[in-house]
Amino acid sequence: MKVRPQTLAALRLMGVTEPTPIQSAATPELLDGHDVIGQAQTGSGKTLAFSIPLVELCDPQAPVVQAMVVVPTRELAFQVGSVIEALSKNHRLRCAFLYGGRDVADQQALLASGPQVVIGTPGRLLDLLYRGNLRLNELKFLVIDEADEMFDEGFGPDVDQLFDCILQRTQVALFSATIPEWVQKMTARHLHDPVIVKMEVNAQPVDTVNHRVIDVPEGKKVEVLEELLRLDGTCVVFCRTKDGVERLANSLSSHRFDVASLRGNMNQPDRERVMRAFRVGRPRILVATNVAARGLDVSHIARVINYDLPDSPELLTHRLGRTGRMGRSGEAVTLVGPRERKRWAAMSERLKLTVVPERWTGPVESAARPTPEPRQPSPETRKPRSASMFNGQNGGGNRPDSSRRPSRGRLDQRPLVAASCEGCGAAVKVPFTPTAIRPAYCKECRDLVSIAV
Repeated sequence: MKVRPQTLAALRLMGVTEPTPIQSAATPELLDGHDVIGQAQTGSGKTLAFSIPLVELCDPQAPVVQAMVVVPTRELAFQVGSVIEALSKNHRLRCAFLYGGRDVADQQALLASGPQVVIGTPGRLLDLLYRGNLRLNELKFLVIDEADEMFDEGFGPDVDQLFDCILQRTQVALFSATIPEWVQKMTARHLHDPVIVKMEVNAQPVDTVNHRVIDVPEGKKVEVLEELLRLDGTCVVFCRTKDGVERLANSLSSHRFDVASLRGNMNQPDRERVMRAFRVGRPRILVATNVAARGLDVSHIARVINYDLPDSPELLTHRLGRTGRMGRSGEAVTLVGPRERKRWAAMSERLKLTVVPERWTGPVESAARPTPEPRQPSPETRKPRSASMFNGQNGGGNRPDSSRRPSRGRLDQRPLVAASCEGCGAAVKVPFTPTAIRPAYCKECRDLVSIAV
């Protein structure tokens, strides 16, 4: 690609040496000045696909807004902005983050300092436009990220108003994991002869995500969820509503699970505090609304659990994309109650998913229930857990531990497995089959890993 040495140096520092398919297809078109509609799976590198042309196009000597990225959530604004800042460091470009929940006066002062790039949400961008602080008369490059959500009835009017405020010819890029036909129709009047880059056909979750579906009896979802949360690894649990998130988080906390919640009605400092803690694995369980379905780029998420079904197949794709990012492996579990079976059948048919549901048999009365993990256990007291109350086949075809057998409601008491320590290579014995998600460690290396986290 025809990019400057400063950009290549920044990519090397970011550990990026080879372009992903969406970057190989979309970035050269953007560098050549074309409008682009880009569709690719979550975690495939779409942010870099438009960030590279963005920093190449901006002039650091001109203290005016030359590029703008519009996103649906504050979390996504921070995530995208972090990538652009890392990429533009050698170019000496300045970025401004503009979203609700922060003092308008601070953002007005930030715009007065002359940033070349702004990243923000539609409402706050329009507010600053109408106040006269944000000027787009020198804008060269506009990115609409998560285009399927940005053009729906919630954000659509605001995005249309943003386009109306741009009078000059501006290069436009639209990116999303799913771009319905109606989005392409709406963009006909905003884009000029766009190049359509489509890396997938059915918007299915990425291949590295092992998807399980568990058929849950009425009123038993919390029991099933607690068994899943006793497995190792960082986990995001999705609920449909803000009240549902709060109730579930309080319930799990009362059962001594170390859990945090993320929902739309939280103030910005609290949301940032939760995300900072979750990124380092403290706590390792996050209960969230769909606000976390987009822009939550945490590489170590081992498992996504759909406690409630999403409202659309597109949202399911975005939720599952929080794990298995950039080629990593992960697991997604969808809990389906009796009242959700028809809706799940329609959703899976539309996405062409072939996952065979597992049946939950429930706990055996004589079996002692395992104690939930205490809050922030030390490495010495943390014990590996491998509880399972599910049987049936896994239609995903790439279950990390294919040797596991159904335990029919009681903890699986398996013999120790001989393995090699992931850190030093020493021989160890562990009560589970090591996988990429759950490697084996000796005590010394496990302590070091815990300290690093």
